[in-house]
Order: sequence, then structure tokens, then C-alpha cells
Amino acid sequence: MKPLLVVDAPKRWPLEIPGTELVSSYAYLSNPGLAEGTGRKVFNLCRSFRYQAAGYYVSLLAEARGHRPLPSISAIQDLRLAPVVKLVSEDLDELIQTNLRRIKSDTFDLSIYFGHNLAAGHDRLALAIFNAFPAPLLRAKFERNGMWKLTSVRVIGLGDVPDAHRGFVVKQAERYLRRTPRRGKAAAATRFDVAILHDPEDPMPPSNAQALKRFVTAGESLGLACDLVTKDAYGRIAEYDALFIRKTTNVNHHTYRFARRAEAEGMVVVDDPASILRCTNKVYLAETMTRHRVATPKTLILSKENAFEGLRSLGFPCVLKRPDSSFSSGVERCDTVDEAPDMLSAFFEASDLLVAQEYVPTDFDWRIGILGGEPLFACRYGMAPDHWQIVKRDDAGVHEGDAETLLVENAPPDVVKLATRAARLIGDGLYGVDLKVVRGKPVVIEINDNPNIDAGVEDAALGDELYRRVMQHFFWKLEAR
Repeated sequence: MKPLLVVDAPKRWPLEIPGTELVSSYAYLSNPGLAEGTGRKVFNLCRSFRYQAAGYYVSLLAEARGHRPLPSISAIQDLRLAPVVKLVSEDLDELIQTNLRRIKSDTFDLSIYFGHNLAAGHDRLALAIFNAFPAPLLRAKFERNGMWKLTSVRVIGLGDVPDAHRGFVVKQAERYLRRTPRRGKAAAATRFDVAILHDPEDPMPPSNAQALKRFVTAGESLGLACDLVTKDAYGRIAEYDALFIRKTTNVNHHTYRFARRAEAEGMVVVDDPASILRCTNKVYLAETMTRHRVATPKTLILSKENAFEGLRSLGFPCVLKRPDSSFSSGVERCDTVDEAPDMLSAFFEASDLLVAQEYVPTDFDWRIGILGGEPLFACRYGMAPDHWQIVKRDDAGVHEGDAETLLVENAPPDVVKLATRAARLIGDGLYGVDLKVVRGKPVVIEINDNPNIDAGVEDAALGDELYRRVMQHFFWKLEAR
């Protein structure tokens, strides 16, 4: 079905964009025929978005009808919150100062039409604001008191757009529509749209290029139209039904903001925000494993006041972990009591807490992939050459040990059982549980959201079936929704 352009008064504010249907807010709210079509795009260009105004109800009912409104209700609510605007201003501070440095006045208004501004020099800033507050037509206000600050952002209606800007608005609307999820030759066979967030420049991505292609192929075989997107897609993520994050996650990172936005839009999300929050902080994981009596190496949560005594109680060597460590980065071995003061000082520069763990050397680590609370794959990762971890970083680059992938049924049952139990304490998403076998018994080292699934490694046992099972998880979730 054609996307809908909803305006207050079509006769007063005509807007002709090829491939769309122009309707009034009254018609959209009252005409049962316009309520049809799950997944239909609705571009809300009403003038007022105050609580219970027509513009507010257009987005509210669009969500109730299973349509895809822009702006969404969550975006409208964010615009009302001064702390959110302040946070965005702080996040974009460098861009704001650079972009507005030549402005002579102490105030500046930036009009943003589908993420763009008439002046090419302001385009990056316009897109950044749009990504933070996805709405077709915006006006951002900046004030300078020594430094530029973003002080307000509001949604504007078509009636607020100067006549001289109308042609530009039409052009940007057409451009935006061309970038929305594709429904090409497979349109009749696909039921849902999935965005796969990745970073083509990442030297150590969770999935290599071949694996991403196989996810896309597997999705399409199940009726999922999959698009590979990058962080620039934040402003249009609500155009999709689901989000699959294949980029290393962190709470203080755009991957978390993507997950939060997608969840607020009612999308199926892997990794979901709660899983990112829980898995990327080793302090949370240590406390959770202890509380639920999951077997781990002896683990302590340390503050500055008790850190040295804590390490002495563990014994040397021991392992220090920064709370947000990942892919073996931010994890170091403290071999002697003499090394401890300097290493502790460096760790506490970034966090008030750290995790210390008993050092348990093994020839390999187990990684059990868990999806939806059930085991998916099993890998044995060997230690990197001449190193105590599976990944070694030095001036020559990144070095990894050998990997062997098995069918889950061929992995030790006690390893699989413990990994499954541990992952279920986090959620029902996609996790990689790292374990060691110590004195004949498995222990959990950590749980990772966003685990590696690389072509040629984790798929070595299941082949294409691995990708199909992952995308089947999305399909079932979408069907249930």
C-alpha cells in the first residue's frame, strides 16, 4: 500500500510526492478504510503534536493499527523532555561547535526536512538531530553563551514550512522513501522487514561479510526482507519490524540507543537493551552468577578500598576485568603482588568497581551459543599462540587461537546444561556463554550478548541451518507479536 502523508488540511497545504497518498488528519482518524494495511508507512505532517491534539492522535492510532508512523509516539514524548534534549546536546557538542562556529548571532534556528537542511554545510548536524528525534519536519533552536547549546527541538507542520522550501521538502521526502525497506521482486514472499545493524569498517565484527550474507538469505527464505544498515539508519529504524545487531555492543554507544529506540517502537530486537546492559557489565554478571549459585571461578567485585586485600585473598596470578570489557580487551592477568598497585590504579581510572577472578589456565575455552533459551552451537576456542587468552593483541595486530565447532549434542552435556541455565538468567535473546572445565567440572567465565557467528567458524557444524535457526527466531517472535 502507498505510504500516507497526513496533513491538517490537504487543500490548504497541497503536497504532491509520487508514490504517496495525501489525506487529512480527520480522514485518517475517522475513515475505517485508512486503518487497513499492517505495516503501512504514515508520515505525520500535522502542525500540533501537543497531548491529545490531532497530530498526537495520528501517531498514536497509527501504532495501534500496526502502521509505522513518523514521528512515533516515543519520539514525540522525547521532544517534550528537557533532559533528553540536554543529553543530545552534550553528545553532539563537538559537531555543534564545529558546525555553528561561523554564525555571528547568539541564536540560530535549524530547519530539518527528513534529516536534511537546505544549506549543505549544516547537513551533518541536521541528520544528527533527526537521528535523535526522528520526525519528518523539525526545527532545532541553538543558543550561544560562550559555547553553543541545543536548547529545544520541536516538530513542525507543513504549514510552518516557507513556500520557498516546499520543493526541497518534496525532494527530501522522495529521497527518504527510496531509502525505506525494500520490497522488490520478493515483495509477495516477504511478510516482515528486518534491519541488520553492522559496521563494514569494524576490524573485528561479530559476523564477517559472508555470514551477514547468509543471514540475509536465510531470512528471505522465511519471508523476512533483510537490509544491512549502518548507524546512519537510526532515524528510520522504526520503518522495520525487527532489529538484529551484528556490531559490538556497549551501553555508552549507539548500539544501545538503537536497541532502546527499536524496543520503544515495539520491534523485535536482538540484542535487546536489557541483554546489552546485563552482559556488557561484568559486575552485573558476577553478582547474578553468585546470587543464583552458578558455578564460576572464585570471583570478587572490588572497590578501591578493598581491592588489594581482595587480590591477596584470590592469590596470584589472578585476572582483572574492566566492567565493560569485551573480546578479551580490558582483561589483564596480574601475576605478582608487586604488579598489583599499578594495575589497580590504571583500572580504577575508568571505573569505581572492577571484577577480579581466580586464574584457571586451560588449553581451550568452551563457547556455547544460546538462542531463545536453547543451545544453538558449541565451539572450542584454543588459546592464542604463546598467550593465556583466546585473543592476543600486540603491536603486530590481533592473534587468535584455533577454533573447533561441534554439534550441540556432541558437546559435553554438563557444559551445555550449565551454559543454558546461565543464559536463561539474562533473557531469551542470543548469547555466547564462555566456560572452562576445571578439575572435571564446568564453570562459567562470562556471558556475552552479540556473540561471534562467523562463516567458517561457528557455522562449521550446522552450516546454513545455523543462520536459518537464528532468523526463524525472529520470524516466530514477529508472528507471536
